[in-house]
Amino acid sequence: MKALIESIVTPLVDHPDDIVVTETEEETKIVYHLTVNQNDVGKVIGKNGRIAKAIRTVVYAAKSDANKRIYLDIM
Repeated sequence: MKALIESIVTPLVDHPDDIVVTETEEETKIVYHLTVNQNDVGKVIGKNGRIAKAIRTVVYAAKSDANKRIYLDIM
């Protein structure tokens, strides 16, 4: 899932080396924290959050474990 998130975000940003995806797994959910360069935050979020919402939609659709919910946190 980390590779999927990175492959979606990399073309959107000017500083692809600063992309960091960390995973936190709990009993009922998996949370992915996406961190990008401060100058690229607006590009990843998009106007009115449209790009962030689209990224979340793709990640949620690609989830592998049906028993755990997946969350994507963009910082």
